[in-house]
Amino acid sequence: MTPTLVRHHRYADSSATVDGGTRARDWAEIQERMLAPLYEAVYERLEVGAGTRMLSLGCGSGLALLIAASRGAHVTGVDTDRERLALARERLVSGQEAGPGRPDAPARARLVAGPPSAAAPAGEPPYNLLTAFDPIGCAAGDSDGLSPALASAVPLAARGATVVLTGWGPPERCATAPVLRVAARLAESARTPRPGGWRPALRDDLEDVAARAGLKPDGSGRVSCPFGYADLDSAVRGLLSTGLFDTAIRATDRSQVEKEVAEALHPHRRPDGTVWMPNVFRYLVCVV
Repeated sequence: MTPTLVRHHRYADSSATVDGGTRARDWAEIQERMLAPLYEAVYERLEVGAGTRMLSLGCGSGLALLIAASRGAHVTGVDTDRERLALARERLVSGQEAGPGRPDAPARARLVAGPPSAAAPAGEPPYNLLTAFDPIGCAAGDSDGLSPALASAVPLAARGATVVLTGWGPPERCATAPVLRVAARLAESARTPRPGGWRPALRDDLEDVAARAGLKPDGSGRVSCPFGYADLDSAVRGLLSTGLFDTAIRATDRSQVEKEVAEALHPHRRPDGTVWMPNVFRYLVCVV
């Protein structure tokens, strides 16, 4: 979901960019919080706390790290997007969003720019929790960067460590799905083969990734993550910050994408001008 991703995903690096100037901050200030219920549900289920040593793949601007650290976990975040990492560093160093009663939380966090292999815990115990909170399952090939990232990260984990994969839920449970179809339609209008177009989430997306990585599934869950925005402009900015519309922007132009996304959002506007879209996300718990 960033300008440095192959097929819209943060787990792999690419030189392709689309409007990277303000997107990282739009993600951090508008969109990232939509996934907070997913982070919280996973941490609650796994009883994340002082005994947790977590490596977060594609950690972005650090909200998931901050929540885990506020629970007492020792966390490391790795990402290829340096703009988002800079924002994560601001959050974690300042501690302004740390949980109450946890003034030491930011000290429990480490940020690494680059592939997962760069986050080796030198001189420290191996990780016992790996998380991939950048949801897959709504863009063709969006797991292509996740599989090699897992292959690089799993050797850094202890035997029996937990791995959490996340993805979009069924399209019929995600009100945002019709809006995301705009990206596919605009990309196809260019009549040029372009990877990464929208496709409906499949039931076994996460299980397929786990199988390729040699992970053993050990439970799963679904979490309600509604997308709520103060107004239409915030909704458009938030959705475009995900990177899911990059292919459409390259195929047409940003102004056309913004216009058509805004039109697709109209059914979700409330009388007070806010935008509300119920969504369901999945997570799969695996064992190394």
